Amino acid sequence: MISNYPIIPITEWGEYKTHPLNIAGPCSAESELQIMTTAKELSETKIIDIFRAGTWKPRTRPGSFEGVGEKGLRWLQNVQKDFGLKVTTEVANAKHVELALKHQIDFLWIGARTTANPFAVQEIADALKGCEQGVLIKNPVNSDIELWIGAIERIAEAGITKIAAVHRGFYYYEKSKYRNMPQWQIPIELKRRFSGLPIICDPSHITGNTHLIQEVSQQALDLNFDGLMIEVHCNPNKALSDSQQQLTPQEYSQIINNLIVRLPESQNRQFIDVLNELRSQIDVMDDQLLEILAQRMNIVRTIGKYKKENKITAVQISRWDEIVQQSIEKGMCKGLSEEFIIQLFKSIHQESINTQTQVMNSEHSKN
Repeated sequence: MISNYPIIPITEWGEYKTHPLNIAGPCSAESELQIMTTAKELSETKIIDIFRAGTWKPRTRPGSFEGVGEKGLRWLQNVQKDFGLKVTTEVANAKHVELALKHQIDFLWIGARTTANPFAVQEIADALKGCEQGVLIKNPVNSDIELWIGAIERIAEAGITKIAAVHRGFYYYEKSKYRNMPQWQIPIELKRRFSGLPIICDPSHITGNTHLIQEVSQQALDLNFDGLMIEVHCNPNKALSDSQQQLTPQEYSQIINNLIVRLPESQNRQFIDVLNELRSQIDVMDDQLLEILAQRMNIVRTIGKYKKENKITAVQISRWDEIVQQSIEKGMCKGLSEEFIIQLFKSIHQESINTQTQVMNSEHSKN
C-alpha cells in the first residue's frame, strides 16, 4: 500500500456533489470563437462540470499545430466569467504552470508524455507548491504503473490535495480497434495500491474515434471510475488536432445522458448472499486454474530438459503461432474474446519461456 497522502475525493472538492465528474471541451484551443461557441453549447447541456482545452499541444514532429499558447488562457478566463464553468488546460513545464496560475486556471492536467519524464513532473511539482489548484495526471504512454504512481506522489508531495489520475490508455504495437489499449487492469491496480485516489477515464484517447466513446465510457463507469474526460468541439470536421475523436456538444449530451451509473455497493441482503455464493464458485475455479497451470509448468520444465539435451532453443515461433491460432478458434467458440485469449496465452507463453530458460541454464551450470 502506498503512503497515505491527503488526497481528497472529488465529491469533497467543493462544487462537485454528483457522480461521475464530467470534463469536456476541445482537444485544442484554436480560436476565441471556437472556445466560446463550444463552451456555450456545452454549458447549455447542464451536464458539464469542467471545461477543458489544450493551449499548448506536444506534437510528435515539428510543423504540426502546437497550440496557441498564453492567449488561449485568456479565452479560458472568459469561459469562467461568461458561463461560470471551471476550466483546465495541459501543462508540461514550470513556465506553463506559472502562466496557468497567473490566469487563475482552476485545474491543470499533466499529459502522457510528461508523466513519463520524472524530471518534468518534478519541475511542475516545484512550481505548484503552495497552490490550491487541482491536478489531473494522465497515465504514461507505455504501461508503466510505477511512472504513473511516481508522478502522483511528486504532485502530492508538493502539497496538492485535489489530485485525480486520468486513464487514457496505453500505446500498443499490435493492430487493435483502439488508438490506445485500455488495459483496465492497470488503473484497477492503481486504485488498489493508492486507496482513495480518484480515477477519471479519457475515452477519447483510448478509442481514437467517436464510434467507441459511449462503449468505453460505460465500461469505465461499470468499473466505478469517478469521472469522464471527453473531447468535444463545436465543429469537429474543422478541428486542428484529433478531429476524428471529438464529438459535437449535441453528441456528447446524448452519450452522457444514455450512460448508466451503477452503485459500487448494495444493502440488499438477498443480492449480497447470491453474489457471495457466485464468488465462492469463482474462488473454487481459480484454485483449479492455478493447479492446472502448475501442472502445465511441470511439463514445461521437462520439455526444457529435453531441449537442453538436444541443443534446441527455448522458443519455436511456428509452435507458438500454432498454439495462438488454435486457442483463438477454440476460445471464441466458448464465448471468449480474441483479445483476452491473446493476452492470456502471451502471459502463459512468457512464463513458459522463463521456466525453460531457467531449467536450461541451471542444468548448464551443473555440467
